[in-house]
Amino acid sequence: MFKNFLPSKILSLDNKLINGLLFVMILIVLVGLVYALFISPPDYIQGHSVRIMYVHVPSSFIALGCFGLIGIASILNLIFKIKFVSLMAKSLAPIGCIFSLISIVTGSLWGKPTWGVWWVWDARLTSMAILFLFYLAYIFSWQFVNNYEKANKITSVIGIIGLFNLPVIRYSVDWWNTLHQSSSITLTSAPTIHYTMLVPLIIMFLGMVIYSLIIFLIRYKTELMKLKLDKKNKNN
Repeated sequence: MFKNFLPSKILSLDNKLINGLLFVMILIVLVGLVYALFISPPDYIQGHSVRIMYVHVPSSFIALGCFGLIGIASILNLIFKIKFVSLMAKSLAPIGCIFSLISIVTGSLWGKPTWGVWWVWDARLTSMAILFLFYLAYIFSWQFVNNYEKANKITSVIGIIGLFNLPVIRYSVDWWNTLHQSSSITLTSAPTIHYTMLVPLIIMFLGMVIYSLIIFLIRYKTELMKLKLDKKNKNN
């Protein structure tokens, strides 16, 4: 997997790939939005407020997935000294951070008509807020620690520690009594959500994943170019 993201391959990427992905992403998101807003039915209990799900759920998945990749990259970097993966993680962090914020905001918007409050210190919501704080700590460490090697080690430790929060987010609704509903989509059982809602949910998730990939490739290539330029300046 990581071979496809070697610096030499990323630096050779041209704008045609990015533009092609951008076109596909826009097309998928437009189809997903039409399906989610106009074709899929309202929920029999929540009514039209359930449509927030089509942004909230994919955002949550992407936020979790990005930090999972950051944690794996941090392990490879800190233990196995695979240096370029730290730049991959650094490029992923702002993406995951934005999607975790979107997840929290849309969850709050969804929670108000469903629970009657904007926010509760529910296990799922609290652990998601903690994930957002891990993202901020990771990003700010790269931003404010001037020494590259020191920042690399600090962010790797943050990435590894943050991994322990991911199963808490995932299983919080099973481990504790929470207001948050249990997961409708799992890897171990069939979805409990109706196909008229599942289809637009999958379409929106796919569109957001492609968007994340586009931003990641742009940021990762930029980070590699900056590193290459720094090395060139030091040699001169």
